[in-house]
Amino acid sequence: MIDKHGFMKCISCSSTFNIDQNLIVCPKCGGLLEIINEKEVDIKKLKGKGVWRYKDFIPGNYNKIISLNEGNTPLIKSKRFENLFFKFEGLNPTGSFKDRGMTIAISSAASLKYKIVVAASTGNTAASASAYAARAGIKTILFLPKGKVAKGKLFQSILHGAYIVEINGSFDDAMDKIKKLFNENKDVYPVNSFNPWRLEGQKTIAFEIFEEIGNPDFIIVPTGNAGNIYAIWKGFKELMNLGLIEKIPKMIAVQSSGSSPIADYIMGNKEKIEFVENPETLATAIRIGKPVNYMKALKAIKDSNGYAIKLDDKEIIEGQKELAREEGIGVELASASTMKAYHKLLDNGYINKNDKVVLILTGHALKDPNIWFEEETYSIPPSDVEVLINKLKI
Repeated sequence: MIDKHGFMKCISCSSTFNIDQNLIVCPKCGGLLEIINEKEVDIKKLKGKGVWRYKDFIPGNYNKIISLNEGNTPLIKSKRFENLFFKFEGLNPTGSFKDRGMTIAISSAASLKYKIVVAASTGNTAASASAYAARAGIKTILFLPKGKVAKGKLFQSILHGAYIVEINGSFDDAMDKIKKLFNENKDVYPVNSFNPWRLEGQKTIAFEIFEEIGNPDFIIVPTGNAGNIYAIWKGFKELMNLGLIEKIPKMIAVQSSGSSPIADYIMGNKEKIEFVENPETLATAIRIGKPVNYMKALKAIKDSNGYAIKLDDKEIIEGQKELAREEGIGVELASASTMKAYHKLLDNGYINKNDKVVLILTGHALKDPNIWFEEETYSIPPSDVEVLINKLKI
């Protein structure tokens, strides 16, 4: 009998199961599981702040809650565009949105008495898993693509004491190893986003946006492994099911042109989704050619009548400069893709300036600063200071 408050459903074979934190993938076909929450929640009566403020929206039993006070990130109004807002997830404890999901995933692991968690990562998941597992007293094993993880993120993982396995290959190769390890060894708990419990934390982005500004028209999300765009859609879907909003914001996925399987499919360039064998982009957080959650992301985009867009690295860098130098917000490159995407969607008429739009800024600039020391001259000689002052006064 399915629990009246919700159930789990396989996105591939449609099999349904009772809510069970031991379930990570479908036990029948190995497909991704969705957690369908049907509890009646009065959002006006919730107390506290951050992710665990919304615990009534999050199924499961958590006898050990592992938290670093994640969530409650600022929603910053643009100084130049009247209806544009920035949800700055880079101000989570480890500097990225991953902390929202990791508090749920690691709390589940701790509640289920796991001693080891494992993850593949381009960097942010690794940093977050390492921090939360350390707080829980759980060991972390990370599979990282050698030489392709930003040093700021790698440093975080080392600092928090993770065991690091570098592989020759891409993130997708690392993910394959995690899946194989999980299938063969039930002593490890995976915290990548094919774990549906992690996405339950990430959906709280939607709740915070709603409580602050109501229901936006568009949400623009950097998309790599594609769990976050689904999670945010899921949050708004639950708000709609409660009768709090009448429609779901249109979900817009942003990818790099060197790693754009979802965007190519949605934009009509492909008849079916085709993975990218050797993804390349300076925006390391979205350098993923085979997104594990692509089916969930496509569901979110199609259900919301959304769209997808791709940008080249030059455009993404321009977005990073604009956010930093015009809005004062420092984000990593993947996050900056949303700024340039907003401009392009304004230019082609898909969005207009009267639409209420939220850009999800997924990670802090300090995660990956290397390109700025490689690409741009940032220093002037002392002898030129007076000349500079006279020039700036004009």
